[in-house]
Amino acid sequence: MYQALYRKYRPKNFDTVYGQDIIVKTLKNSIIHKTFSHAYLFYGPRGTGKTTFSKIFARNINCLNPNDGSACGICKNCLASFSSECVDIIEIDAASNNGVDEIRDLKSKINIVPSDLLYKVYIIDEVHMLTDSSFNALLKTLEEPPEHVVFILATTDPQKIPSTIVSRCQCFAFKPIPVSIINDCLSNICNLEKINIDKETINNISVFSEGGMRDALSMLDKLVSFCDGKITLNDFIELNGIVSIETIHNFLFSILSFNIAATLSFISEFDSEGRNLVQIMSQLLNYSRNVVVDYYVTNNKCDFDINLLLKFASFISEKMFDIKKSFNTRIYIEISLINFITISSGGNYSFDSELVDNSSFDCEKKSEISEVSAQLVPVSNIEDITEEEFDFSKEFDSYSENNSSTTLNVDESNYNNDNKILNINEIMNVRINNCFVNANKTILNKEKLNFEKLKDYSFDSEIGYLVCSLLDSTVRVASDEYIIISYDLDSSVEQNCLILHKLEDVYGRITNSFKKFVIISDSYWDKIKKDYIDNLKNGFTYKLLEEPKEVFDVSDNHDIISNKAVDLFGEIVEIE
Repeated sequence: MYQALYRKYRPKNFDTVYGQDIIVKTLKNSIIHKTFSHAYLFYGPRGTGKTTFSKIFARNINCLNPNDGSACGICKNCLASFSSECVDIIEIDAASNNGVDEIRDLKSKINIVPSDLLYKVYIIDEVHMLTDSSFNALLKTLEEPPEHVVFILATTDPQKIPSTIVSRCQCFAFKPIPVSIINDCLSNICNLEKINIDKETINNISVFSEGGMRDALSMLDKLVSFCDGKITLNDFIELNGIVSIETIHNFLFSILSFNIAATLSFISEFDSEGRNLVQIMSQLLNYSRNVVVDYYVTNNKCDFDINLLLKFASFISEKMFDIKKSFNTRIYIEISLINFITISSGGNYSFDSELVDNSSFDCEKKSEISEVSAQLVPVSNIEDITEEEFDFSKEFDSYSENNSSTTLNVDESNYNNDNKILNINEIMNVRINNCFVNANKTILNKEKLNFEKLKDYSFDSEIGYLVCSLLDSTVRVASDEYIIISYDLDSSVEQNCLILHKLEDVYGRITNSFKKFVIISDSYWDKIKKDYIDNLKNGFTYKLLEEPKEVFDVSDNHDIISNKAVDLFGEIVEIE
């Protein structure tokens, strides 16, 4: 019967244990000087040798003629301990024997002297799976066991073990095995097993195993079964649902160049090919880290904006736990990356589905690559368009940007009372037309982010009322020159039209985005949106119109309430 590689090449003595030199030296010395403890706790990642080491240690302390702390392998105790029928080395799986009854049964048997060996050794694997009652039952026994008993507790999760248990044990932390050591081990095994494999694939197996020798050998076993001839890197990639370094580079490029369409296209392709999205994100994080390290340590040229790359690596590192635990991995990754791109780009992201050729990508060209062309609606394809695609009021995720100063230095002369614009309706209609000509969702998203900045000035004693007036509105459409905002009440529209220039001025000063406002009601917005869609469906093309000059009312009585009172009661009313 075929024996798995990790079982066939499991270390049988201290000299064949890989990557745990400090623990080997410590326990060898304890055997030489007969100072080993009655209880040990071995903890660390999976596949680093905890259970194997426990068995080796159990045999070595029972050897009659140990050689430099290692079992001789020829005495009667060594022969007995290596036998599968040995009853003095007891391995207990705490995952399936975690009840208090099992521990009580163990306590009732530990007083029985060993049948063949010097010491009876209890190896309790995955000890963190024991219940609280089981730990309490084990506590006293673990503190004062019979002289012929040694306990070895092994776990991958030491945080779950009560401190009262930990304090009664000598604790040893098993480290992840270095990639170089796993490489050497795999190379030796491949030579012995006549496995045809290249060094690059071996190195990728070592990295993929994350410091676990058992995982590395299991992966090598799978590749042997998967491949008929030579094992190549493509075989490794295909078997593990991951992608090549070149693909990871291109994927990262699409993200850092703020190309949403290309980024989503990559994810869609990975998912349709059955790739492991969690593992790909882990690859992306590792690749980002390697690029950053190469840039700072070896001064290698970086194909990305290094500050943006650091920001992205930190972002993915924080998200990895949630990615692994998410209900729908693909959706969570897509939303997370879109969120990162929209925030990092400040709204200057791209929907271009064609990838930019990054063969000559340079950090200094990043700003050129991230430039976005206007997203205009093609009239030729309008028959396939639904109203949903023209819903400029669709909510985007908001982004708050902290502002260290909430005081805006303004010139008070800018905020003297405006004169009423008599032809305001005509001006607004022309602005609506012109805004629709160059309506751009990218700019719209950017202006919505700018509106978030206004919140920092809502309590300003000088301009707070203007800011609050803007925050009461809903941003509908934006272009290079205009922003359409709407209010629920007609009275709010009329009142804010009276302070139009003040609103435009304060908005431009705070956001550095100097736009002309179109102020309308929510009901009027619904009408013009419908008219816009109908016009496009009928083949009508919007063209830029010349905005009429403002005609002012030079009278001073602009108060809405006052005007309404005069209309109702005539000149006899006295307004205070």
